Amino acid sequence: MLRANHIGALEVRFSEGGETRLSGNFPYNVETVLGRGPSGQAYKEVFASRAFGASLEDEAREVHFLVGHEHSAPVAARSAGSLSLSDTDEGLNFEVRISKEVSAVTHISDLIAMMRAKLVRGLSPGFRVQGEADEDVQRMADGSILRTINRAELIELSAVTRPAYPEAQIQARNWTPGEFIDVPTRQIARYR
Repeated sequence: MLRANHIGALEVRFSEGGETRLSGNFPYNVETVLGRGPSGQAYKEVFASRAFGASLEDEAREVHFLVGHEHSAPVAARSAGSLSLSDTDEGLNFEVRISKEVSAVTHISDLIAMMRAKLVRGLSPGFRVQGEADEDVQRMADGSILRTINRAELIELSAVTRPAYPEAQIQARNWTPGEFIDVPTRQIARYR
């Protein structure tokens, strides 16, 4: 499974009732540098509009929101009704609803504390590209390599510490005002 990491603004709010909401966007048509080769050429990646769209058409398809790509640390799931996903030409939008009871789970309360401390600031989707027709790889005039992902299966979204795409945003909020954290953007990537 491949992963593409993103960072953006992060906002944390808690309601008197204890529910927390995370929301954000994984942007399409935003190029990022994943790394550099031995001679300095850049390895770049971009997701085409609606790259995850076909994967989301089947509403029974399971997608999780995780902490750091760990399937043993779930925060929300599409099948549980705590993760909502929508696809647009601009990006994949998501909303995670964390109830007061679920927020008492250790890894979730730890995640919220790490977000407040600005230790976890990014968004990273775990995805799978099925075939050669689903991606294009080109050598650009400047010697860089650009991989365009036209279609991918979304497996999960994760809150991470080292993201790559600067335009993605995670916001944690509730219906009543609370604490706010603004996070600057930066780029890093990792593959597994």
